[in-house]
Amino acid sequence: MLPTESWRVGFDERYPIYRQIIGHFSRALIKGELGAGDRIPSIREMAMALKVNTNTIQRAYQEMEREELIGSQRGKGYFVMDNEQAVAQVKKNMVNETMSRFLEEMHALGFEDPEILDGLQAEMAEMTKMDMAEAEMANMERTKGGDQYGAVDNQRA
Repeated sequence: MLPTESWRVGFDERYPIYRQIIGHFSRALIKGELGAGDRIPSIREMAMALKVNTNTIQRAYQEMEREELIGSQRGKGYFVMDNEQAVAQVKKNMVNETMSRFLEEMHALGFEDPEILDGLQAEMAEMTKMDMAEAEMANMERTKGGDQYGAVDNQRA
């Protein structure tokens, strides 16, 4: 089921609610919280959960149907479509929108493109180091009680 409680808290009055619902749905789809064939709440159920008008939900669902992210089955409800191409397009759109907002904000703060690029590269390098450190820690936890290859010392028994 969708994490609708966190969606309601996140509504931003600067943007249409139906677009925000589509955004939340899209993020859940991309993160794997929703998969092909999953049933999603009916229009009425979603409207009640999010405390918004049913017309708002209907508009969001119509848009997602048009984008082939969801489909309805008469008498059964709405379901996530098995459409990898549509999900890939949503992912690409999210990357473009996020990067555009980021660049607009950085330029508004007075940063030039080379500074932004240097900052991004440094941050990505730092994140890679952190990811590698976390992976090493996980590996150490997994092999605790064994040698570096994960083999258990049989001499202890």
